[in-house]
Order: sequence, then C-alpha cells, then structure tokens
Amino acid sequence: MSHQDTQYVFITAGGSGIGLAMASGFLSQGAKVAVTDSNMAMLEDAKSRYPDLMIFQADVTSESEMQTAFDAVMGEWGRLDVMMANAGIAGPTAAIDDVTLADWQRCLAVNLDGCFLASKLAAPVMRKQKSGVITLTSSTAGLWGYPYRSPYATAKWGIIGLMKTLAMELGPDGIRVNAICPGSVEGDRMDGVIEREAAARGITSAELRQGYADCASLRRFVTAEDVADMAVFLASPQARSISGRAANRIVTRTATTCQSVLQPG
Repeated sequence: MSHQDTQYVFITAGGSGIGLAMASGFLSQGAKVAVTDSNMAMLEDAKSRYPDLMIFQADVTSESEMQTAFDAVMGEWGRLDVMMANAGIAGPTAAIDDVTLADWQRCLAVNLDGCFLASKLAAPVMRKQKSGVITLTSSTAGLWGYPYRSPYATAKWGIIGLMKTLAMELGPDGIRVNAICPGSVEGDRMDGVIEREAAARGITSAELRQGYADCASLRRFVTAEDVADMAVFLASPQARSISGRAANRIVTRTATTCQSVLQPG
C-alpha cells in the first residue's frame, strides 16, 4: 500500500471495547492508527497487542489534553483521513427524579462534548486536504427514548444532531460525516447496564437481556467487531457517497416494539 493509499486514523476511547476493535479493524486494512484513552493501563495493554498503534492518554472532555494528543499525531503524520469520535460512558441508570445534575453533566460531557472536540480538531485539517471522514459513535438510544437512561439518550440524540449539521457544513469541502448507532453490544459494559436497569425495574437481568434482544430484527446482540466493521466500511471508498446518515448495525423492528419492551411495569 502506498503512502497515498494509507489511511491515517484517530480514534478516541481506543484503549478497549469498541474503540480497540475499531483500531484493530483499521490496522488490519493497513491503516496508521492513533488512539486516546483516559486509562493508561488499557492503552499499554492495547499497545502490547498492537505494537504499531500510537497511544495517548487524554480525557476526551479536556480541550487541552485532546489538543496535545492531536498535535502530536499531526506532527507525526501531517494529515488525517478518519476521525472516529467514539468516547462514551453509560451514565446513571435511574428515574429522572433520582438523576443528579453532576451525573447528568458528566454523561453529556463525555458523550457529546467529546464528539464536539474531536470534530473541532479534525475539521481544519480535513478542510485543508479537501477530504476526510468523521464518524461519531451514537446509539440506538439516539433514535428513540430510553427509560431510566435520560442523560445517555439525550447525549446520543445530540450526537445525531451534531452529525447531520456537520455533514451539511463540511460536505462542500469533501468531508463525510456519519454516526454509528449500535444496538446492544456484547461485553462487560452492557452487562453492567442490564444489571443496573433490571434492579431499577424490579425484574431479572435475564428477562431484560431477552427484551433487548427482542428489539433487534436478528434477535441478538452485536459484537464490538460488528461495530468496527461498520466503521471501516464508512471510511472506505465504497461509502464515498454516504454522509449525514445514522447507521444502525442491526435494524430494529420498530421503535414502538422496543418501547413496549423497555417500558417499566
């Protein structure tokens, strides 16, 4: 692969989970990949597994830390083809009257402010190049309501609005912007979400897990690798005409069906 054909990819929250799966997916395609994460131990583990990975410890809500990491990457590469704004946290699982303002603000900061900062850093570089791909990690929670998860759903809806706005704003400069909206993703994080929500609703974790699976047309959860496959595709030449779209890896039956599954009672 020539230097011109090599993709240069920056991924936030790339030390584990979906972000690390994305890094692996792009590396397997011959890309140069840099990741940030707030957890240095996870970054070091990722580096041990993927020696070609560039790693930077940075809090995605800190403009100065993100700027420092981004400047280091640009100093090494001099260009950027793909920005994967992937950082996110689950936030609290609670009825609205039990959600604290601090928990609300933290959830929005990581999920939504993180996408804003990553996009803000990438845009000037990509404008100059007249090319680039920005992909934001949203959720199916950004497509309909989500009882007991109001901060998370609000942040993920906000990401959809940001994505559609940036697609229009940056499109004339050859920059494509999309969002990935995974459904339920297998892993420790989803296990914790289900455990907390089941406790809040007074049902078993198994019942709630089945309810989540029933929301998907394929009746199953997705994997981090499934989400990574979508990320790689959206950054590929095969997706050159796709922009301003919310890509849902497993299509849900209907919002109404999932609302009935996830409603309390």
